[in-house]
Amino acid sequence: MSQRLWYLKSCDLFQQLSPVQLTALESRCRVRKCPRGTPIYLPADHADGVLLLAEGRVKIGSFTEEGKQTILAFIEPGEIFGELSLMGTPEREEYAEAVEKSTVILLPNEVIQRLLLENPSVSLGVTKLFGLRRQRIERRLKYLLFRSNRERLIHLLLELAEQYGEQVGSDVELRIKLSHQDLASIIGSTRETVTVVLGELQTEGCLQLGRRKIVLTDMARLADSVNKSTPRLNRA
Repeated sequence: MSQRLWYLKSCDLFQQLSPVQLTALESRCRVRKCPRGTPIYLPADHADGVLLLAEGRVKIGSFTEEGKQTILAFIEPGEIFGELSLMGTPEREEYAEAVEKSTVILLPNEVIQRLLLENPSVSLGVTKLFGLRRQRIERRLKYLLFRSNRERLIHLLLELAEQYGEQVGSDVELRIKLSHQDLASIIGSTRETVTVVLGELQTEGCLQLGRRKIVLTDMARLADSVNKSTPRLNRA
């Protein structure tokens, strides 16, 4: 089995494809190795296909007219991104950047569109993907618009715990390395403000800070402070 085919089979979206369909998909896809910090695509780039992350981690973001960066999402291995190209969008509206050494696979639009017509499971999977990402964005917008910087940051920490949290004794370690600037770019704040709030939460005994590492030492207290139930960790 070729490495490209193995990557495709590891994606939940394509697990119901027949061997013939997988082979046809493999013959049309292109693999790209991306060092850390490499742009995968930029705003206004031609949206010629959907991308599958095979290895590494990718961030999706945008820039305001003033040049301020906003991080919209992080993509993990096995996930597809750039899916708005399937809606007929001719150009990318955001940027994608490798935050770790990554391998991405480009799947041409016409190939994916054919699979959507031929396979209800693929079509349903893409629909669920749109719905899940819209739900996450709407949830984030809700607390960005109506919450203080402290509440926004706590909501984000709880969201990250749900996605990337690992139980270590009674603590929860976030298995994603984010700088204070990264956190600020996600919640629409400044690095200085994030640093101050994290320091306050550490003093209060809610978390511990390391080098690009955050350990939540009292997740229940954090959740209670923003009237939110304690998130369940993703065991996948």
